[in-house]
Formats: sequence, structure tokens, C-alpha cells
Amino acid sequence: MDLRFGDSKPTDEERAAVDALLGPPESSWEGADRSDADLRWARGGREARDRRDQLLPALHALNDRVGWISEGALDYVCRRLTVPPAEAYGVATFYAMFSVRPRPATVLHVCTDLACTAAEAPALCADIESRLGPESGVHVERSPCLGLCERAPATLTVRAGVASARLGAPPLGEFEDEAVQADRGSGGAAPGVGNGEGRRGRNTLHTTAVCAPATPATAVAAATTPESAPAEPTPEAAVPQAGTPTLTLLHRIGTVDPASLDDYRAHGGYTALRRAFALGPAGVIREVTDSGLLGRGGAAFPTGRKWQATAAQPDHPHYLVCNADESEPGTFKDRVLMEGDPYALVEAMTIAGYATGAHKGYLYLRGEYPRALARLTHAITQARTRGLLGDDVLGQGYAFDIEIRRGAGAYICGEETALFNSIEGYRGEPRSKPPFPVEKGLFGKPTVENNVETLVNVLPILTLGAPAYAAIGTGTSTGPKLFCVSGSVARPGVYELPFGATLGELLTLAGVREGLRAVLLGGAAGGFVRPDELDIPLTFEGTREAGTSLGSGVVMAFDDTVPLPRLLLRIAEFFRDESCGQCVPCRVGTVRQEEALHRIVDRTGADAAVDITLLREVGRAMRDASICGLGQTAWNAVESAIDRLGAYE
Repeated sequence: MDLRFGDSKPTDEERAAVDALLGPPESSWEGADRSDADLRWARGGREARDRRDQLLPALHALNDRVGWISEGALDYVCRRLTVPPAEAYGVATFYAMFSVRPRPATVLHVCTDLACTAAEAPALCADIESRLGPESGVHVERSPCLGLCERAPATLTVRAGVASARLGAPPLGEFEDEAVQADRGSGGAAPGVGNGEGRRGRNTLHTTAVCAPATPATAVAAATTPESAPAEPTPEAAVPQAGTPTLTLLHRIGTVDPASLDDYRAHGGYTALRRAFALGPAGVIREVTDSGLLGRGGAAFPTGRKWQATAAQPDHPHYLVCNADESEPGTFKDRVLMEGDPYALVEAMTIAGYATGAHKGYLYLRGEYPRALARLTHAITQARTRGLLGDDVLGQGYAFDIEIRRGAGAYICGEETALFNSIEGYRGEPRSKPPFPVEKGLFGKPTVENNVETLVNVLPILTLGAPAYAAIGTGTSTGPKLFCVSGSVARPGVYELPFGATLGELLTLAGVREGLRAVLLGGAAGGFVRPDELDIPLTFEGTREAGTSLGSGVVMAFDDTVPLPRLLLRIAEFFRDESCGQCVPCRVGTVRQEEALHRIVDRTGADAAVDITLLREVGRAMRDASICGLGQTAWNAVESAIDRLGAYE
């Protein structure tokens, strides 16, 4: 381990940001002033290295307070955590939301991904850049998907060093009772929430403002005076079916106050957890297995088998990780669930922890979701205060708590082992498997990882019973499914349908526009289908038989006004940027794919045919030899556009 520190020193503000998270340094070995006691022994060592998982929160603390991470600040973090500076630099430069070069305190992220590109985001971004010159004090950054596809085009303003309530979060006190306010006022972090990220205390000195749909005028106003940004629409605005009594997963959104634990319990909340305690861990796993629940993140692995494999491991402790880092372009269902029904996720995580023998759960939340962060932080604090988290959940003798960890803009961290590395303070690069996470996952211990939608499905399984749940949908794809519909439709949003409904039925609900040219299923890692293929059943097996993928439930419709080659090029750019670079097939293949598409856009005939042949060869190499799903699926959408749509004929 190379611990050669530099000579750069942190500013007082940078030091304060790190100390607010880690506490004051105890010795000069950690960055304090030298004293005679330091001559006797070197403090830190193994104990400090065991805190390496605080590296990502420490980088967030600096970014929130200062807006970028200087050499001196990074060096100070390394001293505090006994992390080699070269490794910490590799982590800091891995995430899109961090910068190791000076930049203004205000950063305006303008989404230029698929839904926003179809909504003229490139022109919006150019207009914003022309209005915000260097003298504005605003850094404009073209961003991948912000998860606001139903309100495209979208922007997110982040202003560092502003000691005020974050915009996009509720006004002070709206989500807090007296006990929580007292804890906030003391400046202390809530147990299990690390440094209190997401709280409006002295450790969270930054402002965020979401603007969607954005215009040049509203985006510039939100960036220059975030306090004037309009409030975000309520979560039910993203649920066109809100109020429909037959909904299973979305029935509380728009009906229940997301801030109120009492309101949640009055509408069936914590009934599932009580039944879980009555069944016991083995009984819960049996119910989940009998329900036929498959993972909703795209891989469709049987959830009951994953839970059983984790619970059976003799090594302890066991961990639970909720993957809330939905970064697939076109995906926003988890955001709507977390913003509109946060207690449901807290309850579901508690049940999953109980069933698998885990006493600690990590909720890895993407950094572009400020309102979800505020609401989940509040929900976790309320649950802990009321005895629904902590040392004795519901008086049943079971201890379980949840810690929120913020991501920082890395699509690859949606892969489970990359997510584990990110939490542990390493670059978010996937690990080779085996060993599988159920054997050696987070911190080398047995770990179960599920996404938000998968976990929330556990609640109706326990309240309805496995047979009733399995009767929803089809024999092999059971239960309800959430679909994120955006693009050329009249009513974009999150839709809940039983598995087996057709693509045409979903698009009819959303009000597809005239001139439909193509539909993208599964997001950037999915595939295109033609307008004459709308009878495809929306099941895992149905989409496979049709030669496409259901993925995480993305359905993006594009009419004939949207330039398809531009979309394909944007997909290629996305994978080029998001490849972690660990393996050669993906690191090189994504670049070659983008280069070939650039050439094809400008040429036709024989030259285009040569590049299409090259694309096929590169695509096969990425699919066969990449370490993880990013490289293995980076060619899917382009391949389907060429084969099914004749995109370059």
C-alpha cells in the first residue's frame, strides 16, 4: 500500500466538511496538529482502513460544501481513512457528479439522453449555454438520463455551499416531528444514515432544483436563482392511473401522504411485516418462492431462490442491499415509488432482512434524486423513532436498520458487484463471478441484492398470499409489472399492468401519437420493435420469443419526427461514457461502435455497409467477452434497429 501523501493542504472549509462526517482527527497521523503523544505510536492503521467505506460519503461531503474536490481536500480524506491517494483519485474521477478540477459552485445538469433528445434537449442545451457565459458562475454539463423522462426535457441544478433547505425537498418541518427536529437541530447525524446525507442540517450545505419540463428561460432562472424554481409536481402526476382501486403496487400514491407514517399504516402499512413475523424467516422465503416473483431489474432471477441461498450461508453477518440506482435511460419507476410511497420500501427492506438473516440494510440511491433522498431519510428516521427499525423491531427481538448511501452518477453501479465496490469505497467496477454475492458480496459477506420494485412486490405477496399473487399475470411471469412509458405519447408516466398485457394495450393507455415509427423496449440495453409488432405480450418469455427484452420496464415510443440515427448515436455515446473500462471488449468496443455510427450518419452505400459489418463484429465481441451486462448489451439496440427497422437502408 503506497501512502505517499502530497504537500497540498485542505482549506478550512474543506477540513470542516470532512470532519463533520468523520469527526475531528485524533492525531497528526490523521491530519491533526502534531503532539508529543504522536511520537509514541501511530494511530489509525487497521481501524482507519476499516472505515474505507466512508470514502464515497466523504467525497460527497466535499462536493456538497465546496463544489469540487481539490488535491489538498483529497489528501486530507486519505489521511483520515488511511487510503492510498492514487486509489482515492481513481474513485473521485470515476463518478460523473464529482470534479477534481476547479469549477463554479453551481452546476446545471441538462439531460441529453433518449427521452430528452426526442424532446429537443440538444437545442435546449445549446440555448442555455449561450445564455450562461463564464461570468454567470454556472457550469453547464450535458448529462445522461436524470430519471425524469415523463417530464422531458429536464434539468437539475446543484449549488454547493448554500446553507438552506434544498429545493425539491419539502419545507422545513413538513417531514419532521419534534424528535426528528431536535436531532436535526443538534447537528448530529441520524443513526444508520451515515453523516446525515439528505438532512437539512449543518452537514448538508447544498441546494438542488429540478426543472422539468424545462425551457431555456426556466432552466437559466433555476440555475441563477434556485430559490425561485417552481415546486416539483407531486408523485401522482407521474402515475396516470392514480386513484384506480385495482392497482397493487401504486395504490397508495396520490392517496397517502408520503410524509405520514400514521397515514401509511392506516392504508395497510406494516400488515406485511406483522405477517412476516408470524410466518418466520423460512415461511417468508417459502411465500416469496411460491409466488413466482422474478427480479424486476432486468435479469429476472427468482427472488425466493436468491433469498434462500443467502439465508443458508453459515458465514455472518449477512447484508441486504437495495439497488435504487436506476440509471437506465427511460427508467423512473423506482423514483416514483420512493417519492410517493417511501414507507413501503422501508417495510419491504425490513421483511427481506428478516427473511435472509440480515441486520443491516444499505439503500444505494442515485445521486440525481434529491426528493427521493429527503423522503426516504425522513421515512427511515420516523420508522426508527417508532420502533419499526432499530434494536427491537415491533418488539419481536429482531434488530434491523437501514443506511442510505448516495451514488454519484455511474450507470455501471446498477450492476450488483459494482454497487458493492462503490459502497466499500472502491471504483464501481464489476467483480468476476463466482463467487456470487449470496456467498461473498458486500464486505465479503453473504448479501442479497434487489431493486426497489422487486422489494415492494413482497408486500402484496404477504398480504394477499402467494397463490393469489401468482394468479396475477401469467404462469411464468407472475404478479403486476411497472412500465415507464415516455416519448411520443399523450400521457407519459408509470403504468401498472399484470404480466401478459400486450405492448399495444399499454400504448393505448398512454395515448400513442400518430406516425409511430418505433418502440424501444428495455432502455438503452434493450431493443427496438416495429409498429406492426404491438401484439407482443409484455412478459419475460414473450419478449424473448419476439427477439427483444423487457428489461426493467422501459417503453419509449418514437414517431416519425424523431431522427432514429441520432437516437442510436446517443445510445452509443451513453455506453462509451458509462463503460467502467475494466475489460477490453467493452472499453474498446463501445468506442468503436460510436465511431462507426458517426461515419454511417454521414455516409451511405458501400461505405455504410462496411461499417455495419464492423458493428456486427464489434457487437458480437462485446456480447461474448465482456465481464458484465453493460458490455454484453451495449450492441442490442443498434442491432435491433438495423435488423428490424432497417435504420441505415
